[in-house]
Amino acid sequence: MPKEDMTVDPRFVREIASILKETDLTEIEVENGSMKVRVTRKHEQAALQFQPAQYQQQPVAHAPAPQQPAAPAASPAPASGPEPGSVPSPMVGTVYLAAAPGAKPFVEVGQSVSEGETLLIIEAMKTMNQIPAPRAGKVTKILVENAQPVEYGEALVVIA
Repeated sequence: MPKEDMTVDPRFVREIASILKETDLTEIEVENGSMKVRVTRKHEQAALQFQPAQYQQQPVAHAPAPQQPAAPAASPAPASGPEPGSVPSPMVGTVYLAAAPGAKPFVEVGQSVSEGETLLIIEAMKTMNQIPAPRAGKVTKILVENAQPVEYGEALVVIA
């Protein structure tokens, strides 16, 4: 039985690492035949550790986003896309407005935020991802509720 060549091409590993950086992922695994390569990187922000299931038992600390009315809306939603100044979700996951159950929310309506300040957390695949403010401004709306599932591109907050 011939011995397999198990050397890994460093260029291949660099390409995978660049994919991690470009997509802001923390881990990627590639399998080719009997060879498996796994590349991970540390996230720049500190990881938060808490039990997400406890969030579902906590009351929402802010006024919830308005629900769709049963009757026809008096002011129709704009058909041209998201609200100006909205911050979209960079991933699919569950949103948390505070670092731990019972803790003060990261941001509240009317609060001024600076670029890079944490707005909320999205849990995706058991990883807590801090979502930073893309720009400085004032939080005018929080469009999600605590422990709510969110989709990629869904508006989370509005910063004016």
